[in-house]
Amino acid sequence: MPIAVRQASHPQAARQYDTTALRAHFLVEDLFRPDAVELTYSHVDRIVVGGAMPVNGPLALETHKALGQATFLARRELGICNIGGPGRVICDGKAFQVNLRDMLYVGMGTVDVAFHSDDPQNPAKFYLFSTPAHARHATVLVREADANALELGSQEQANTRTLRQYIIPGRVESCQLVMGLTTLKPGNVWNTMPSHVHDRRCEAYLYFGLGTDARVLHLMGEPEETRHLVVGNEQAIISPPWSIHSGCGTSAYSFIWAMGGDNQDFTDMDMVPMGALR
Repeated sequence: MPIAVRQASHPQAARQYDTTALRAHFLVEDLFRPDAVELTYSHVDRIVVGGAMPVNGPLALETHKALGQATFLARRELGICNIGGPGRVICDGKAFQVNLRDMLYVGMGTVDVAFHSDDPQNPAKFYLFSTPAHARHATVLVREADANALELGSQEQANTRTLRQYIIPGRVESCQLVMGLTTLKPGNVWNTMPSHVHDRRCEAYLYFGLGTDARVLHLMGEPEETRHLVVGNEQAIISPPWSIHSGCGTSAYSFIWAMGGDNQDFTDMDMVPMGALR
């Protein structure tokens, strides 16, 4: 399928967007279609957000004109997280079993990447996040149990959650890609509040684990000029460096966070006091 291309947006322009324009610029709605690889290329740090859902056979990760390279990973690196049934990712002939909530880092220069489901009745759903790269690092699989888990928040603030770091310095070497997964405990609905921005890198969120009628209100925009997007299950947000990125759900949920930019310091963020939000 052709790749969708999103242009970068100036924050002053985003102040004028109505709901339709906000969704068109920042929300990726259809990531998982049976027997398809869906990709969105953003000029925000030139990231690619996508999904692969193999059902009746394997799917190949193909390059596109927007990338300007003979293969997808010729000048890129890739993070993959499975949020569906068990599956395999085959990288240049080497198979990696990537099950629910496992993550695979695929290094620059990998030529062939193919996605497989173990059971077509319970297909894998591979979430994809890619950033430009300047050096090749080893392809590494990180199981959910092996991720660095941080227990955060409090029940009083309705934000008790487990944050798991998978692709981070000291755990998996990458050029700029940092990636992990946060799960809110039952009865908790808030994430990343108080909010922050990090002008040194962009971020993408994939929200999942929501029921059919559940939604997340994703807060974005400049701190003094906030906006919101109503997000459903298995939909993603492209968050530019100038934007806050917080969310509140109608129930507990999980989200994959992935970043790319000038540094990989997880704690490098500019906190926004609650009183400064508008």
